[in-house]
Amino acid sequence: MPKIKPTFEIKSYGLYTQWDRASKALPKIIRHTLDIPAEIGVEFGFILSVKGGKGESLDFRIDHPPFPDEKGEITPPFEGVYFVNSNDFLFFLGDTVWEPIENKRGEWILSVLYKGKEVARKSFHIS
Repeated sequence: MPKIKPTFEIKSYGLYTQWDRASKALPKIIRHTLDIPAEIGVEFGFILSVKGGKGESLDFRIDHPPFPDEKGEITPPFEGVYFVNSNDFLFFLGDTVWEPIENKRGEWILSVLYKGKEVARKSFHIS
């Protein structure tokens, strides 16, 4: 019997309550928007629903405006992997604004890939 391909749907996007990365609880949506205020601690991103993907892995990438790291070098995009641990899986992909705010302004592109194919993408503008 052939394996069923997972399905993906962005359930919400925009501004969220603060996310505790150590908790399994997802942040709550405050407002659907792609325009994010440049304020310290503002949490933004999207919640992705994955159906039928138990045991699969998803790659994520957060492209951001160029800003320096501690060594003064340009920080590369943030990348990582999510492991889907149930057939009805929700996860939050997002970031927050931190000091210095000036170099965080601009376009932030959040994307999720499954087996090398983009399955979710949102572009946020921090201003």
